[in-house]
Amino acid sequence: MSRSTDPGHFFQTSVSLSEAERKAKKSSNNNGIPIKLRSKILAVATDPDDTDAIYVAEAAGTVKKLSLENSKTTLLLTGPTAPLTSLALSTPTPACSSTRTLFAGCWDKAIYSWQLPYNTRGRTFVGHADFVKTLLFVPLPGRDVLLSGAADGAIFVWDVASGAKLSELKGHERGVLALTLDPVLGDEGKSVVVWSADSVREIRGWSVGVEGGDVVAKSLDPQAPIVAHETSVNALRFDADGDLWTASSDKTVKCLSRERGWAEEMSLSHPDFVRDVVVDERGGFVVTACRDEEVRVWERGSGELRHTFSGHFEEVTGLLLLGQLVVSISIDATVRRWSLAPEDLRQARLDAERAAKGEVKEEDKPKESLMTEEEERELAELMDESD
Repeated sequence: MSRSTDPGHFFQTSVSLSEAERKAKKSSNNNGIPIKLRSKILAVATDPDDTDAIYVAEAAGTVKKLSLENSKTTLLLTGPTAPLTSLALSTPTPACSSTRTLFAGCWDKAIYSWQLPYNTRGRTFVGHADFVKTLLFVPLPGRDVLLSGAADGAIFVWDVASGAKLSELKGHERGVLALTLDPVLGDEGKSVVVWSADSVREIRGWSVGVEGGDVVAKSLDPQAPIVAHETSVNALRFDADGDLWTASSDKTVKCLSRERGWAEEMSLSHPDFVRDVVVDERGGFVVTACRDEEVRVWERGSGELRHTFSGHFEEVTGLLLLGQLVVSISIDATVRRWSLAPEDLRQARLDAERAAKGEVKEEDKPKESLMTEEEERELAELMDESD
């Protein structure tokens, strides 16, 4: 009887070994036209200047710009030595610069930056007591700021030009996981409203603006956070109607109605933690990323599950919506692309139904031989004689 000499097998249960085998087998699939990288992908951001490109943050401490057209890495930004968890890009403004700055939050508690398109290292923002989880660039009148949320529960407001910490927003008791800009609230030309979510389950609103040349940041209502989930809120997204979509570790995605005081309008149940959500206004879909490796497409109006894209073999960590294309990232170190175009989605559903029935697509079927059985036997004999 043979015994494994692999030390990694000594303390593994049959369940964990079976799971490892399942993932290894699934990893060879080409669903979503995967772009394969070398380390876990923890964040993704669009390139406002190139609709064919995206930026990804890796656990290896690098930021890469990827071309979706040819699946190539077109830019590599280095410097950090710990995992990068979040990304944000500045908007060129008279207050800051005619170029863009890319910011990346890191496990080492710092925020790194690079000047684009020159790709030179910029300022490093230091101040958090725990790893940085989320970033948000906010252009204000005459002054651009960067907001950062971290596992220490703090939200810092940074001056982009000088790197100085301008303010600290207090209210969250645990780690801040998400930040987003409110598209409706705010005083145009003076202030904006930002929403944050944490690992306790609270969603809080903040006003950030300029008064007398100084940046002033304060809570909208410190006594009344939005509580719509049972545990961590991992992502916040506003739709075109100004309603708020939330993704949570309580295994749900919810739509909170602005008109009804952020009351729950819809809830989408999942089998595991939900990491991200995007809303496709054109197609009327909501797309979600789940820890169970799947990307799901839901009907916006009815909440009906329309399709499940399978391809990732580890947790899906983030989503981007580029027109009718959904880009997903995962700790399986791949970027995958899924089309929401009506014909493509219809075909994806048909392929999934056939696969569930064990049917093989025509192009995957083995080709029938054009020779008769006797001719095949004669050929086999000739091959044997030639050995």
